Amino acid sequence: MKVPFVDLFAQYERYKQEIDSAMSDVIREASFIGGPHVSSFEKNFSSYVGNEHVIACANGTDSLEILLEIFGVGPGDEVIIPAMSWISTSESIGTKGATPVFVDVDEFYTIDVSQIENKITERTRGIIPVHLYGCAANMPEIMKIAEKHDLFVIEDCAQAHGAEYGGKRIATFGHASSFSFYPGKNLGAYGDAGAMSTDNQEIANTARMIANHGQLKKHTHLMEGRNSRLDGIHAAVLNVKLKYVEEWTEERRRNADLYRKHLQGVPVVVPTEPEGGRHVYHLFVIQVGNREGLSAHLASKGISTAIHYPTPLPFMPCYAGLGHTESEFPRAAAAADRILSLPMYAELSETQIEYVANSIKEFYA
Repeated sequence: MKVPFVDLFAQYERYKQEIDSAMSDVIREASFIGGPHVSSFEKNFSSYVGNEHVIACANGTDSLEILLEIFGVGPGDEVIIPAMSWISTSESIGTKGATPVFVDVDEFYTIDVSQIENKITERTRGIIPVHLYGCAANMPEIMKIAEKHDLFVIEDCAQAHGAEYGGKRIATFGHASSFSFYPGKNLGAYGDAGAMSTDNQEIANTARMIANHGQLKKHTHLMEGRNSRLDGIHAAVLNVKLKYVEEWTEERRRNADLYRKHLQGVPVVVPTEPEGGRHVYHLFVIQVGNREGLSAHLASKGISTAIHYPTPLPFMPCYAGLGHTESEFPRAAAAADRILSLPMYAELSETQIEYVANSIKEFYA
């Protein structure tokens, strides 16, 4: 049996007629950059997320950089982030000349709120919590800390479309939020795409200007911006997919439960959820012994796996100058050698999941 890590073609086949029709509309209307499909998606995603404003852009990294620019982050400033994330979270800070300040993660791979205040200095400007793997960070506590120290909060929601904490949807806690619609995400375009969301009109206006060459009206450049716009094709595809993302989330959550069921008694650590949290399982990440051996064994069985991410951010070569050691981030350091992402997508069948679980059992038998 073949079990791909993710099967985007299977998703396309479920909604082929709708997706093809949406893309044909863009081609027929020649609305390739901006236009009605982008505006429609911004409105629809705004309703889904629960923020008043959504500003589409070219990718998730741009969305972080633009928001940091709006908050005035620059040389000498510090921004607090978790030790485990994709490089976009930290490099967006570095591109502003500022310094990422890393905090170890908790048992859910999100920022350990109990350690945040220890990292706050007179140079700290804000916090970027990351809802890693689809699990919401403890936003109520993060917002209390931010308010106490007068810090901005940008939620990195790149992997967590629709996740919740305490019955409240992520992206609605912070001052602004960043999304990625990379093809493999729970809500993915057919190429790079991203968005920012906020309830603040001034942040929204400035974000829209920066993303579109500093203009709200064509040929009226109020500031120097950049070219970071969502293509019409991607917006049309996202509009179709957005109708089904909640259905897919429930299918992912069902698949996570099936993994836990079939992996009972196996010497691996399966992901759990914070109390009151709604995990959307962009990734299903287990911790294992002899990861390389298990990964090779699964590959021999036709099962694709991945590692997200093999090196915590503080230990990346680009941050060697900060002089971090593993003892500063014991949880992230320990997890880095043990985490393994199993196949996870809505179309995954219980037969496939049972096959993956049995193959893992076979390895450890």
